[in-house]
Amino acid sequence: MADQANADNVQKDPEEWVTGDEEMTGAQASYLNTLATEAGEKVDENLTKAEASQKIDELQQKTGRGTSGNGS
Repeated sequence: MADQANADNVQKDPEEWVTGDEEMTGAQASYLNTLATEAGEKVDENLTKAEASQKIDELQQKTGRGTSGNGS
C-alpha cells in the first residue's frame, strides 16, 4: 500500500504541491541542465520545484527521455 501512496504523490499536479513554490532541488537542476543541453535550450536557474517539474516534463517530451518505449 505504501507503493500506491508513493505512486499517487508522483502523479500529483505540481501546482498542488505544498512545497511547489520552494526553490527547485539540486537533482531537478541537474536533470534540467541535462535535458536543456540535449534540447538546445536554456533554463531559468531560479525555477520553483513545481515549475522545474513542469519544465522537466516538457523537455522529456521534446527529447524523448523519460517516455515509455525508449529504454529508460
